[in-house]
Amino acid sequence: MHNPPMQRHLSVVVMILGLLAPVAARVDRIDEYVKSRISEFHLPGLCLVVIKNGEIVKAEGYGLADVESKVAANPATVFKIGSVSKQFFAAGIMLLVQDGRVGLADPVSKYISGTPPAWAPITIRHLLTHTAGLVRESPAFDPAKELPDADMIKAAFATPLRFVPGEKWEYSNVGYYVLAEIIRVVTGQSWNDFLRARVFAPAGLTTTFPTSTTGVAKLASGYTGNDNSRKAAPWFPLRPSGAFLSTVLDLAKWDAALDANRILSADSRRQMWSPVTLNDGKTAPYGFGWHVESLRGKLRVHHGGGLPGFTAEFMKYVDDRLTVILLINGNDVDPPSIASGVAALYLAN
Repeated sequence: MHNPPMQRHLSVVVMILGLLAPVAARVDRIDEYVKSRISEFHLPGLCLVVIKNGEIVKAEGYGLADVESKVAANPATVFKIGSVSKQFFAAGIMLLVQDGRVGLADPVSKYISGTPPAWAPITIRHLLTHTAGLVRESPAFDPAKELPDADMIKAAFATPLRFVPGEKWEYSNVGYYVLAEIIRVVTGQSWNDFLRARVFAPAGLTTTFPTSTTGVAKLASGYTGNDNSRKAAPWFPLRPSGAFLSTVLDLAKWDAALDANRILSADSRRQMWSPVTLNDGKTAPYGFGWHVESLRGKLRVHHGGGLPGFTAEFMKYVDDRLTVILLINGNDVDPPSIASGVAALYLAN
């Protein structure tokens, strides 16, 4: 016996609602979870994008981009991304490797003049993986004073290495200054011009700029202190180790470019996402501008970032084809725990 037309219509509606209910419930759980963490850390604002199987499944802004003006945060809000910038410099170096203009085993002294004898064993690979033994910050760093990258590097020449290159892993912003200078020396362009031409433009990134850029629309204000209670005083210098402003939507485009091997080859990406092998044959969980981990036998790569008033997290579950990106205009927060919490809600389904 055939169902009447109205009954068939109602059956279809019920079926569609049944299919949509788990999706809506998950979205609600994401919002509830993120809002609870915002409340926990007293965050001014947070922007989130989630990419699953190559598609943006959630892009949302929470809270305020500017507390004083009561401007709401949204996915187009621009934030300082701190050391999430390092992966762009690593990508720039790998493009030069693909071009045959740079070798990962090349000594730093091939490109940087005047390096001290102690730096002779340091290679580009050491710089990319934070295994060169360089200090974390240049002795010349002053948050209120702009100095050329070359001068920041030279100021570190007299500082003893912290360990034999390749002996262990230890985070060094100085190493990424050196990589930025190598890009300039090899290409004859500023690192910003090179990355814009070879990385940002091909990937379609239109709201990613150096932190020194003025007049940026929709730029969030940064907050710091306990419970992010006061406006942060920004660092003045443009630092290659934390160079860029961006949005979650632009970083989602970069994620897509990585997955499609549109900028970097599959081999370059594999090298970037492989743990570094130390001198003793052991590995450390860092590749080229990315932390590299195995979770339940699956690959996860990620990197955080922080500058006065801002934090960021770019977390990519490679084998699960899931990416979570957070940009936050507060310092008193634990971004990796929020990003992994969001990811857990998607991985549970």
